[in-house]
Amino acid sequence: MAKERLQKVMAAAGVASRRECEELILTGVVRVNGKVVDELPAFVDPQADTIVVDGKRLRPAPKVYYLLNKPRGVICTNRDPQGRRKAIDLVPLSERVFCIGRLDADTTGMIVLTNDSELANELTHPKYKVPKTYLAKVRGRVDAPMVDRLKKGIWLAEGKTGKASVKVLKAGHDGSLVEITISQGLNRQVRRMLARVGIPVKALTRVRIGDLALGKLGSGKFRALSQAEVGLLKRGLRD
Repeated sequence: MAKERLQKVMAAAGVASRRECEELILTGVVRVNGKVVDELPAFVDPQADTIVVDGKRLRPAPKVYYLLNKPRGVICTNRDPQGRRKAIDLVPLSERVFCIGRLDADTTGMIVLTNDSELANELTHPKYKVPKTYLAKVRGRVDAPMVDRLKKGIWLAEGKTGKASVKVLKAGHDGSLVEITISQGLNRQVRRMLARVGIPVKALTRVRIGDLALGKLGSGKFRALSQAEVGLLKRGLRD
């Protein structure tokens, strides 16, 4: 079997996300066939090599997939020096999982947690342009020129965003409800896009990733995804 990158093998076994596995390797807690590996790149044969992470031998974990409705104030990382509540803390599992598609602490809604690193990397890779849909409760009325600017793309520090799908679901002088779908993953992108056109956000919730919807899952609740639902996530990668 051809050798694979060590961090990829670790992530596939459910240790952590690939980036976090790279950090673990660099800290010197990974041994391959009894020898410390603390430099990258590093390659292993997962079928023949003995890999030990922080004293525990690496064994392939069954793939698991969970849907979480993330509450406000919860962060999407596996490690936090500040001790804040993490999304993974809300899903007590024996398997080590990580988040696909992070949300900032103030944004609520749909998070997929899994130990399938390949699916995670594909769903977040820019080339697949997996759409993500958000509902934004905003202050004031959203007018047609604002919607047109959002649809055409907004200039941010990283450059111009791609075209967005935007629908005003409810409009009022004091507040509006806007549905916006994007296919990028820039940091706090939806909030920044809305702010750039003068739309203050009161609350933001992600309700869909690709063809998979959050549905009526309550805040802070989670459930396992069915094989059919995992297929919905993967379908957009084949289209």
